[in-house]
Amino acid sequence: MSAAAEPAVELADLVVTYPGRGRRAPVQAVRGLSLTAPLGAVTAVLGPNGAGKTTAVETCEGYRRAASGTVRVLGLDPRRDGRRLRPRVGVMLQDAGVPGGATSAEVLRYSARLFAHPADPGALEVRLGLVGLGRRPFRRLSGGEQQRVKLALALVGRPELVFLDEPTAGLDPQARRDTWGLVRDLRTEGVSVVLTTHFMDEAEQLADHVVIVDQGACVAAGTPAELTTRGSEGSITFRAPAGLPVDALRRALPAGTAATEHPPGSYRVHGAVDAAVLATVTAWCAAQEVMPAGLAVARRTLEDVFLELTGRGLQ
Repeated sequence: MSAAAEPAVELADLVVTYPGRGRRAPVQAVRGLSLTAPLGAVTAVLGPNGAGKTTAVETCEGYRRAASGTVRVLGLDPRRDGRRLRPRVGVMLQDAGVPGGATSAEVLRYSARLFAHPADPGALEVRLGLVGLGRRPFRRLSGGEQQRVKLALALVGRPELVFLDEPTAGLDPQARRDTWGLVRDLRTEGVSVVLTTHFMDEAEQLADHVVIVDQGACVAAGTPAELTTRGSEGSITFRAPAGLPVDALRRALPAGTAATEHPPGSYRVHGAVDAAVLATVTAWCAAQEVMPAGLAVARRTLEDVFLELTGRGLQ
């Protein structure tokens, strides 16, 4: 594979083990995880608490050592080639180690001096709404303000790849939308983004590629559209007089598509819903000489897929 074709991040059969303490046996946090984050795309890594996603990302960042398997970040090994990777990779951590007494401006300007070609700290402050923070030290900023400072620190080195750990946690709705816009701008500029998030709508809005991790392994990967259209795609619901011949509707529908009435007067068709199925439903209603009320087509969401695969919601 040529360097130009290499993904931004590639894990193959990754195993990460935490040593046991006292009489406790070692804990295998990541168990043969394989995943790919395409170059120039936004990849969302989702998983329940304890699924191993944070450990996997920290291994990509060089903070954890793999027990076995392969880790490639921009074509390099994050442990062996850390010195070459650090100028090219931005990392946003929940615990960023920012000195509590320093202001956001001081931290940004200091960090900028560590890079050969940094972004303009003043422009970053404007872009992330940090200008109005005044001289307040970092420890006195709100949770949302601290999040924006951490994001600025991840971007000040003009990275080719950025890891964002829960980038909108603690932000108000407008700040979340602004951060989404920034992530989209990064993708437009060719920056590869790997983010972990507990917000399904965030993954659906931003991600080109989604990886779902559970119990230390990848259980599904693909675009949001691919993941939500696998298997049972959606449903059609409507209201009509009770007691219509649902059996006749079932016979008209393609195999694998079901029709039910529950409670009386509430009808639901579910399965691989497409335009032909919708036409069949409306033709059946016309044959019964009824007008379906409140007819709605619902598609399976990313959260539906997540629950099906892991049996748990994101906490």
